[in-house]
Amino acid sequence: MTGFGRAEIVLDGRKFRAEVASVNRKQTDIVVNLPRELAELEPQVRALVGRAVSRGRINVYLACELAGEQHGALRVDHDLAKQYRDALAELSGELGTELVLTGTDLLRAPGVLTVADSTMEVDSVWPAIEKVTRKAMTELIKMRRTEGKHLQSDLVARLETLEREVAAVRELAPSVIEIHRANLKRRLAEGGVEVDLADERILKEIGIFSDRSDISEETTRLASHFKQFSKYIKSKEPVGRAMDFLSQELNRELNTIGSKANSATIAQHIVNAKTELEKMREQVQNVE
Repeated sequence: MTGFGRAEIVLDGRKFRAEVASVNRKQTDIVVNLPRELAELEPQVRALVGRAVSRGRINVYLACELAGEQHGALRVDHDLAKQYRDALAELSGELGTELVLTGTDLLRAPGVLTVADSTMEVDSVWPAIEKVTRKAMTELIKMRRTEGKHLQSDLVARLETLEREVAAVRELAPSVIEIHRANLKRRLAEGGVEVDLADERILKEIGIFSDRSDISEETTRLASHFKQFSKYIKSKEPVGRAMDFLSQELNRELNTIGSKANSATIAQHIVNAKTELEKMREQVQNVE
């Protein structure tokens, strides 16, 4: 499900900010963006987020900066600057070409200018990173729950529609045999064949048709699947993958009934049911 959470905290003169966004995805995919100096905390952040969500693509952005008017102490490494100068002079002599080192070049040279507070100890900032991430995740989960309630209502309505279509099929199923018996009698009459419907051959034909057209097993399994699906809808645990699997089983049973039905009316109900089921399957992809 989609969601967004944002949080900020100030600790030890630093402001920590976390933004967490999620979008729909069948599997779990967590992407963490950290300041370069805190990159080694990525596994811990990933594990923290993974314990809170089980499905979707989660993008985590974390930033840290000095709070308020604070400024880091600027330090100049004079010895390092002299080494750059001497190295360039030595290189000029070896190449026989005068290489000019400007003040700007020195300022840009790695390590010459540093800000004392720009470095962060990973162990010391982890508590703050953990806290701000948890706060952002709380906001994200709150938004996802709101969406989940709307999704729950939609799935309940669609499941009820699906149950009505299958109930209609179950009610029509017994008439299929009678219709086949009447059609068989009519075809025999049109062909000028007078056969007693109590004839063993006719009864055998009707019996074979009846066996092939029997959908009682499928409708019984569908009823069981509906009950389980309803439990999943009410569950507070992550059930998205289970609902996805059950949707496939519902589709399998509907296909079997459609192939056995031998009735245009039943076939229409199956088409309606499969149309509704397809909408459910699309929604189930959003369920955690």
